[in-house]
Amino acid sequence: MELSKNFQHRESELQWYEHWNQAGYFHSVPDERPAYTIVMPPPNVTGVLHMGHALNNTVQDVLIRRAKMQGFNTCWVPGTDHASIATEAKVVAMLREKGIDKKDLSRDEFLKYAWEWKEKYGGIILQQLKKLGCALDWDRTHFTMDKDYYAAVIRVFLDLYNKGLIYRGVKMINWDPRAKTALSDEEVIFKQTNSKLYYVQYRLDTEREEYITIATVRPETILGDTAICVHPNDPRYAHLKGKFAFVPLINRRIPIIFDEYIDMEFGTGALKVTPAHDLNDYNLGLKHNLPVIDTLNDDGTMSEAATLYIGEDRFAVRKKIVVALKESGNLIKEEEYTNQVGHSERTDAVIEPRLSMQWWCKMEDLAKPALEAVMEDDIAFYPAKFKNLYRHWMGNIKDWCISRQLWWGHRIPAWYTPDNKMTVAATLEEAFAELSKSDASLTIDQIRQEDDCLDTWFSSWLWPMEVFGWNENPNNADLQYYYPTSTLVTAPEIIFFWVARMIMSGYEYMGKKPFDKVYFTGIVRDKQGRKMSKSLGNSPDLLALIDDFGADAVRFSVMISSPAGNDLLFDESQLEQGRNFSNKIWNAMKLVKGWEERVSDETSDEYAQFAIHWMEQRIAETGVELEAMFKDFRLSEALKTIYTLIWNDFCSWYLEWVKPGFEQPVSAKVFDKTISIFEQLLQLLHPYMPFVTEEIYHLLRGRKMGDDLMPLAMPAYNTDNATILKQGAMLQDVITSVRDARNKNQFKPKDQIILSVDTQHKDFYNATLDILQRQVNAEEIKFTSEQPASSIAVVVNTDKLYIEAFGKVIDFGVQKEQLAKDLEYLKGFLASVDKKLSNERFVSNAKPEIIEAERKKQSDAQAKIKVLEESLSSL
Repeated sequence: MELSKNFQHRESELQWYEHWNQAGYFHSVPDERPAYTIVMPPPNVTGVLHMGHALNNTVQDVLIRRAKMQGFNTCWVPGTDHASIATEAKVVAMLREKGIDKKDLSRDEFLKYAWEWKEKYGGIILQQLKKLGCALDWDRTHFTMDKDYYAAVIRVFLDLYNKGLIYRGVKMINWDPRAKTALSDEEVIFKQTNSKLYYVQYRLDTEREEYITIATVRPETILGDTAICVHPNDPRYAHLKGKFAFVPLINRRIPIIFDEYIDMEFGTGALKVTPAHDLNDYNLGLKHNLPVIDTLNDDGTMSEAATLYIGEDRFAVRKKIVVALKESGNLIKEEEYTNQVGHSERTDAVIEPRLSMQWWCKMEDLAKPALEAVMEDDIAFYPAKFKNLYRHWMGNIKDWCISRQLWWGHRIPAWYTPDNKMTVAATLEEAFAELSKSDASLTIDQIRQEDDCLDTWFSSWLWPMEVFGWNENPNNADLQYYYPTSTLVTAPEIIFFWVARMIMSGYEYMGKKPFDKVYFTGIVRDKQGRKMSKSLGNSPDLLALIDDFGADAVRFSVMISSPAGNDLLFDESQLEQGRNFSNKIWNAMKLVKGWEERVSDETSDEYAQFAIHWMEQRIAETGVELEAMFKDFRLSEALKTIYTLIWNDFCSWYLEWVKPGFEQPVSAKVFDKTISIFEQLLQLLHPYMPFVTEEIYHLLRGRKMGDDLMPLAMPAYNTDNATILKQGAMLQDVITSVRDARNKNQFKPKDQIILSVDTQHKDFYNATLDILQRQVNAEEIKFTSEQPASSIAVVVNTDKLYIEAFGKVIDFGVQKEQLAKDLEYLKGFLASVDKKLSNERFVSNAKPEIIEAERKKQSDAQAKIKVLEESLSSL
């Protein structure tokens, strides 16, 4: 079989993903093994794969694949979220293209179009995840508006309502004029905005002409003013008690009120009060019994109550009213002003505070066990820094606005009579039975259901339990086996939207946590540090990257630079690094396979014994390190460790040490051991780069499909030979130092040398003699206590190595210069270590093992300095 020059990712990815899926490796049923469960954060049904998804899902796949190799029964549940706001916007836009206005449709007609859109386009992202290699249990795919899921949401609503935790009331909410719906506080993103502060004077209702000046960034809201407020201790306004002012342009007479809420230092110390359009103003209005004048329609245009600019957009009115205020003489001045402006997390529209009748969920009691679970590490956060953010939010939690003025979603199960008597019930029939108790003349067709639907997060907070059939049977085998799930992988920006609420619902309905650990990924940014977005045009086409570079390279690129909870600066050069790594392993496989025809049972394996034992111990050592890294979710560090083990230790050193000479036979034992070592390396790498590792694993021994790497049990690693690890590192140092000396003295590769060694480590040189001799092209290696004449001196650790070459003239000036440089560097290094160890704060606070490591650095440097000084003095 002729192997391609490089790894052909396109063919491999199609073949292996289909094979793994058909082999049942992705599917899970309860058995006697321990479960390792992850529920995917369900992407919006509108979504397509982007770099954030690549990071989040690669992390999950790495964890799942590694857990499978460790003997766990792995279950990774896929699914999508109905995403009320985003999906309704998509459907409305689709209808607009067809010349259909949502306002002209009934609810049922609109929902018919919405479901058609969902069936055609929804869930595309799940198919795209296959391209990334995600080992998802497709038989368990869920959607948050599936029939059973819908029933679970309604059940929870009814339960919380009956417990008194859900209620209906008028409050100030965040209004999205583009989506025309209420939003929760968590769905508002504040952006720093360059605005203007407008100073406007209001004429006072006094005998002499007098004015009071206020400063505002929203002059369009002047039309809804119902008072002006000043501080009771402000001497500038003490004479205005009991007085009134007139609203500019419309001459509404409003009172001057006094309240300690006012900041005397801000602006003019006087505040216009618009109860309908600001939460703080609303609270002032309640306290001082002010009327509420709502000057905005639900689409952000001016209402009839504004009396001016009716039907015009709020921002167009801002410009017009500034002109009108100038013309009327009421605008005193303008100042540049930077402030935080709330935007809709879904549509990016500027939020309007608005009084509205909404449905609310009381959170204080639900939050208590959820807060305790995280604070006491029953649920562990990685990195732990997010515990403080979680504690702050949960400790100051507000009631959750759960209603949305949308049609796509879970419709609130509240029912009304014509005279607005209300009941909450799962069905129309149940509602009629209840409402007719107080009105025998009521007919079922007179009852109408609440128009609003529930916040999307009100369904997704049930995700970890409902994907395992909680509503149908809370004692079912799947739920008992897979819940609590093992690890949640998510982004910190939805810690309140989703993570906290899942924990609350888990304790409320299962009596226990929904997951053991939460791993927070960072945000994927470009190399300038900007968050990737379509609007900036800095978000690459992920599917195109997979097609061009391969899924393994994409996975490598997002994992190599993504420490937990810290943002990833993505650079396409990392894709090149990933592809180069695939090809490096591929070419290592071709090299080893190239020995196959020269395998001999009669050839001694003695020359390679040290290399084999050393490489096996390096793998074991790395295996132990990886276990600790995965435990702490240091996944990027783990990949770098595997990368170094394969690229440096295996490819650059081990294969060079054991490869046969040109057209020479290779020992059957050495060949078999090398294949086994290669397989162990592939297994360590497989969770990160599944396709290239599975392909090479099969090619190494000509395995058939079914004898696969993915489910292969990983051995329990432990190191039992620290000596050989030290000797291997020293062998690398010796070879590198001798080669450097050869190069600096312009030795040709074919020039043979005699290597004399002044050492106390004769056992090491005897054990590595054959490898060292071949690697530095030495005709002979011998021990000495004196430097031979006409030799180059090289210091490695505390050993002195002397290089003699036949017929070569040695430039001792070059040698002396190099030794002096090495000595200068070491003295500087020793000074930095000495400084650290003399720092009392460091010594008292650092871990004992860190102090011990620094002391070893100190003693090693001192010993080597002594050897270098001796070598220099002999020249």
